Amino acid sequence: MSRSAQLIEEQMKKILTLIYTAMAVLACHPPVLSEHSDSNQELIARGKEIFFSETFDGNGRTCGTCHRKENNFTIDPVFIATLADDDPLFVAEFNPDLKNNFEYPLLMRKFGLILENANGYDDLTRNFVLRGVPHTLGLRFSVNSELGPLTGWSGDGAPGDASLRAFAAGAVIQHFTRTLNRIPGVDFRLPTEAELDALAAYQLSLGRQAELILPIALKNKTAERGQAIFNDSARGKCFICHFNGGANGDPKIFGKNAGNLNFNTGVENLPNRPQNRVGEPVPFDDGFGTPGDGTFNTPSLIEAADTGPFFHNNSVETLEEAVAFYNSDAFKFSMAGQSIKAETGSAIKLDAIQVREVAAFLRVINSLENIRQSTRLLENAAVKNFQTAKEGKNLLRRAIAETRDSMMVLKGAGLHPAAVSYLMEAKRFTNKALHGNFLDNRYVAAAIEMLDKARNELVLTP
Repeated sequence: MSRSAQLIEEQMKKILTLIYTAMAVLACHPPVLSEHSDSNQELIARGKEIFFSETFDGNGRTCGTCHRKENNFTIDPVFIATLADDDPLFVAEFNPDLKNNFEYPLLMRKFGLILENANGYDDLTRNFVLRGVPHTLGLRFSVNSELGPLTGWSGDGAPGDASLRAFAAGAVIQHFTRTLNRIPGVDFRLPTEAELDALAAYQLSLGRQAELILPIALKNKTAERGQAIFNDSARGKCFICHFNGGANGDPKIFGKNAGNLNFNTGVENLPNRPQNRVGEPVPFDDGFGTPGDGTFNTPSLIEAADTGPFFHNNSVETLEEAVAFYNSDAFKFSMAGQSIKAETGSAIKLDAIQVREVAAFLRVINSLENIRQSTRLLENAAVKNFQTAKEGKNLLRRAIAETRDSMMVLKGAGLHPAAVSYLMEAKRFTNKALHGNFLDNRYVAAAIEMLDKARNELVLTP
């Protein structure tokens, strides 16, 4: 090992010591707060401010640089193409100290891939992987497991105690540094215990705060058949790893406390990955652990339809392709595929129509979640649940984004044209509220009414 590599390794040991110490203190003194207490609301507000504004004395990036609230708290190639060239996301393109081995700009712009030194910083030229940005919605139901917290695409994204708090510290070291030396106090500052508490509280507040209970009474026959296939142990078998459409394993199979799980599904063995065609190195990703065991974390499917591309390496573009992957040899011969065959007596084999039906079901539940979030944002705007006019308008902008996503996922498969029409009206009324006197609730009330009508097109109501 070279002297420079030794110095980096020694420095990383110091960094991890600092993190372990901070995490030990947090583990002994966790915040005891009710989800809806005034104290917790203050903590969430503080976490939001840190998430979008705090650079930790680093290279200009914040948590919100990659987890964009206007894009479902993630980024993708289409969204990236809308950003200015001086956006902190592209810091490797204009900071000479980060030019090499910090990001691969071409792969970031073309495929939305971010460089991660998941196995440490001892060999930056070879020891890295490239992964998409996971959204931070519904984390309350996609982090906890029987083995402890699982964060990031491989489930080991956090140093220290592997918690959501520790995840923030690891992100600062990986993504916020001024140089590749990654020296605390020089290249960045580590978050304080209070900042880690606030960031965790804010992230846990994002997205849904309750699990979906399947089956739900769907009006669309294609989506209804897709739901039946999803929950069928002889056909789709999706519920085994995505119980109730979420990120947790079926408690009847894995135990009631299993929670979120890791699986080797063979995604890395897909042939002709698009990233390989642009002449940039895309090393094999070994998943969880150091060295990795080939497994990756199970994401929630409720938020899937509008947060593509799909899988940890953004290797699949459409939702229908993602569902069809489970027919592939890559999955069939993977450890997960073999386990499902052994447990159920057969491999997953869906025909083209069944693939579209399952995807339609996933599109509808995603659209319902978009409608729920948009309605909540508009209700907060209506009761003036904000401190400044800017915050109020941001609520309306996010409501517009959620409504737009709801339209997009339905139109993408020609589903529910009447609901899409109501959503268009909801978006129009919200725009009027945003660009007029947004303190006047008439347009907000009209938008909520249209959202309710759209929802009633999707599900049977009592």
